[in-house]
Amino acid sequence: MNSNNNNRDAECNYVVTIGREFGCGAREIGKKVAERLGIPYYDKELLTEAAKSSGVRSDVFEQADERTPNFLTNLFAFNIGYSGNALYVGNGPQAQNSVYAAQSEVIKDLARKSSCVIVGRTADYILRDVANVISIFIHDSLDNRVERMIARGDCDSREEAVKMTQKKNQQRADYYNFYTGKRWRDASSYNLCVDVSQLGVEAAAELIIHYVRVRIGLER
Repeated sequence: MNSNNNNRDAECNYVVTIGREFGCGAREIGKKVAERLGIPYYDKELLTEAAKSSGVRSDVFEQADERTPNFLTNLFAFNIGYSGNALYVGNGPQAQNSVYAAQSEVIKDLARKSSCVIVGRTADYILRDVANVISIFIHDSLDNRVERMIARGDCDSREEAVKMTQKKNQQRADYYNFYTGKRWRDASSYNLCVDVSQLGVEAAAELIIHYVRVRIGLER
């Protein structure tokens, strides 16, 4: 296949990006959406791919996942070898030697290869000029999130679960706001916001699938 065909294929790709509150079931929903649309799903997999492409240990990426540069500066310093196209994002520093730069390159590469679902990691912003992005935000009631976190073994008590979800959500908000200049969890930052507490996981996935199919012209 020649390069012109490859470029045309890339232009036809679409990416469903999913922002989410911690514990809202977004991973399960995202996987259902990807499976039923017949496209790949990426979440933690992005960390492994970014580590492979940069030559940095995968555990370094995992520790720094969705953290702001202030955290990264205190955690480590390293050179992953990106040069030439220095990446500037939002009001942040040059990201040439950062986890964010490595993940960004992986996300762009995945979007060029095929349509896909990507959870978190500001994929909606990274792909704003690269792919047809359909940005979704998923949220749920605190009670449901707490119950889900305890059921899957993240926490042993309600008190612990509430503290964890508050901490994780703040980290995600700081990360998203820093790199995008938009507001995490603000409806104006996304194409569609879905309240799982009103629908349940299955219906939430179906709603997103229907919305995506309308957006890409498969349904009217």
